[in-house]
Amino acid sequence: MNYETIRYEIDDPILTITLDRPERLNAFTVRMADELVHAFQTASADDGIRAIVVTGNGRAFCAGMDLSASGNVFGLDESLRPTMRDLDERFDDPVIVRSVRDTGGRVTLAIFDCTKPVIAAINGVAVGVGATLPLAMDVRLAAEEARFGYVFGKIGIVPDACSSWFLPKVVGLAKALEWTYSGEIFDAHEARRCGLVSEVVPAQELLDRAHAFARRLAYERSPVSTALIRQMMYRNSALPDPLMAHKVESLGIFYTSLADGKEGLAAFREKRSPRFTSDVSHMPDFYPWWR
Repeated sequence: MNYETIRYEIDDPILTITLDRPERLNAFTVRMADELVHAFQTASADDGIRAIVVTGNGRAFCAGMDLSASGNVFGLDESLRPTMRDLDERFDDPVIVRSVRDTGGRVTLAIFDCTKPVIAAINGVAVGVGATLPLAMDVRLAAEEARFGYVFGKIGIVPDACSSWFLPKVVGLAKALEWTYSGEIFDAHEARRCGLVSEVVPAQELLDRAHAFARRLAYERSPVSTALIRQMMYRNSALPDPLMAHKVESLGIFYTSLADGKEGLAAFREKRSPRFTSDVSHMPDFYPWWR
């Protein structure tokens, strides 16, 4: 795919995806959604990539949906009257995908299914979909200048990008309701205080910090172990009881102990760095267990 709204740059095992519409504060478009879905699906299948960093070009991470687009700015077909049955039975029908489904949600589902850890380096303004996209990423770092806002209610719509699932898990239900009801803008330090981001760093240090974390995951962790941990944490934490988590963990421990687990234990005993050889194109047969 020829990317027009993002940059896709690989440096050794680290992929950096940069939202690249700086003249529009990286405002989100249907084209950007398509490119991000493609980028995450491509990276997920590429054994040469072991971690992903996402950031924005310029002074914004993403200023939300580009409201200058003609027609329905969300790219939706206003002549349709879709039902939940349509979404249940025709979820992957191109008409539903292009004309009904939320563009931000298509991206976060691609991130959710990704086999690689994803680190958000939030360099500036992140409002609307710019604030909901990072929720599907595993670690969120913010520059001191970053500002956040779940502003949907202010313009009479609802949160997007599966954020009604992610946001309460990240910051708790009460805070999620407060932020989405009020739609007020808040700074990076408030985001850190509430657990939305794990660190606030000077802007000039943000990408270096994100890449340092990514390199640790890329060079010092088993790719298969990381992929399994990522999906286990997201999917098992949403289960109604721990029984299914026990089943998944049992198979996970069993199969990882036969491969990279042996090397990890040997390295620990020998007081050396492990040399993991697995890759995500050869996941254990029980993966993906949720399908």
